[in-house]
Amino acid sequence: MKKLLLVFIVIAVNAHAQSEPKNYKVAITRFQQYYNLNQPDSIFNMFAPEVRTALPEDKNQVMINQLQSQLGRLQQISFVGIDKNIATYKVSFTKSVLAMKVSLNDKDQMGGLLFDNYTSPSDAAKAAEALKLLNVDPSLGESAYTVKGFSGTIAGTLTMPANAAAKVPLVLIIAGAGPTDRNGNNAKQGLNTNAYKQLAEALSKSGIASLRYDKRMVGESTSSTKEDQLRIEDYAEDAMSLINKLHDDTRFSKIIVFGHNEGSLVGMLASAENPVSAFISVGGAAQPAYYLLKDQVKALPDYISTRFGNIVDSLARKGKLQPDVDASLYPYVRPSIQPFLLSWMRYAPLREIKKLKMPILIVQGTTDLQIKTEEADKLKKAKTEATLLIIPNMNHVLKDAPADKDKNLATYSQPDLPIKPELVTGVVDFINKLK
Repeated sequence: MKKLLLVFIVIAVNAHAQSEPKNYKVAITRFQQYYNLNQPDSIFNMFAPEVRTALPEDKNQVMINQLQSQLGRLQQISFVGIDKNIATYKVSFTKSVLAMKVSLNDKDQMGGLLFDNYTSPSDAAKAAEALKLLNVDPSLGESAYTVKGFSGTIAGTLTMPANAAAKVPLVLIIAGAGPTDRNGNNAKQGLNTNAYKQLAEALSKSGIASLRYDKRMVGESTSSTKEDQLRIEDYAEDAMSLINKLHDDTRFSKIIVFGHNEGSLVGMLASAENPVSAFISVGGAAQPAYYLLKDQVKALPDYISTRFGNIVDSLARKGKLQPDVDASLYPYVRPSIQPFLLSWMRYAPLREIKKLKMPILIVQGTTDLQIKTEEADKLKKAKTEATLLIIPNMNHVLKDAPADKDKNLATYSQPDLPIKPELVTGVVDFINKLK
């Protein structure tokens, strides 16, 4: 899977209004000219040596071509301010308006360049109101966090420990199946748990930062992708974009990926060849999705389960989509979601976990109605050096729940019910032991 690269060196600072230094004005004018004349080699020659090493000339050319394709012509550049030798500009492309941050070394070479979302001063009040809508609580050290890709923007919430004086580890929380948001809620499937929000708050109290985010096409995350175009690899691509941006953030000492349920597989795919220090699978399957779907469908009425099973068989064994689907099956295998199911079933998590070269924690609850403890055992067998944590009476939404199905499912709509403390303790202990 390709990695999205819009950034040479990430710089995260605030700009204060000052006059534009002459050398910056000259550099920015040259950059605009070379960009519009499609001269990536001339742009490459503007970079400092360390940037040229990190971004070789061939990769620079690919990146400039991607920028031109995605954003169009660079029409106007307006100086906003400068702080600590880092200047901020409002840059207007044909297709978008972005913020551009630039730093120059003592030889007037570009030592850093970042394109990010542009927020005007007039938008500040709107942003503050948006934080409330996103359940972002500044008193908890929470802030909005986004990463812009070629197909849209992934939006999330960054939670920092209070009074962090040095670099801290960060946990990237990847949500489970379906249209699940950053907090672990899914209105379409009746989920109202706040499980991921509670996890973030608990980690913060233990000195660990976290980022939780809305999946593609969910909540505040925007995408040009349509449902029939969505693939499991797209979710992995989104996670990789976040991982790479977080890795370049000097506030964080290490990145730990936490994948829940379907997010476990997504996390494996995203972590395999990226700067991840550790991986945590919670309620993750070991077998391909085909076997899980066949098992879970048994709980449905016979007139649904039989036809559902036939379509799943066709997808898994023949790779053939079924355009004619009875209305009763639309919540499960409507035609527009079949390409995603097909892409999901191609992967065997017990094979993907073997590819990971970092410390791994496998967590499973004993009262999870969707994923049995045998799945965790199989993951552990596939990756013998991993740590296995079985938590008694933890269900699929990470809450304390009995085995009784009705009482178990009742916790799916109890957002104030806390997540299992053993989960928090296990994750924190695992992270604290990382070197």
